Amino acid sequence: MNKKINSNTEMSIFEHLEELRERIFLAALVFTIITLTCFVYMKNISYILQQPAIGVKFLQLAPGEYLFTSIKVALYSGFLLSSPFIIYQITLFILPGLTKKESNFIIPVLLTSIILFFSGIIFAYIILVPAALKFLISYGSEVVEPIWSFEQYFNFMLLLLFSTGIAFQIPVIQIILGILKIFSSAEMYAYWKYVILGATIVSAIITPSTDPVTQIIMSLAILALYSSGIFILKILNK
Repeated sequence: MNKKINSNTEMSIFEHLEELRERIFLAALVFTIITLTCFVYMKNISYILQQPAIGVKFLQLAPGEYLFTSIKVALYSGFLLSSPFIIYQITLFILPGLTKKESNFIIPVLLTSIILFFSGIIFAYIILVPAALKFLISYGSEVVEPIWSFEQYFNFMLLLLFSTGIAFQIPVIQIILGILKIFSSAEMYAYWKYVILGATIVSAIITPSTDPVTQIIMSLAILALYSSGIFILKILNK
């Protein structure tokens, strides 16, 4: 059911509920289809996720470990790949109730947030994960052979990928705070010493490997994101 922004025609509560039901159904349908597709192609997804772990042998340490891990990875992958469509459905539902100024603010913020989230996942897969695994595999390699649990490795991967994607939302949060006049770009710059300390703490929390190489890379990424947020706000004169 289509509505227009600032339309003079108001919808009843039942029409709103009906539209909400339709959008929830579409979002759930797309999520289910993508999740099932990911489960069918789980071997391909597993192969992609295993690529950074060069030289590591994976074992199934418990009955059904691969099956249950496959279900978990399929659910996460389904949610990840369907999230843009889900956000799109949410946006279509709330957009008619917003003013033109509010819609011009929310849509770019949502698009930027989605792009940054996926950029964070790609950054983690290409840079963070290989750096962490290289350190973990090389450390003590003369003493122990790298034979890992299939489930624990994917828990490590999923945690690092998603936490990095969330960390990449920093510029979005800064832009929202700047536009709402809660913090200006000058005030954000004034707290740079605390930001460095915070970046170190956050990187230590969200990097499950706890190795110094990964934490340093993550800290630098957070500082770069924070600086970009300040730069964007300066451009917007906020």
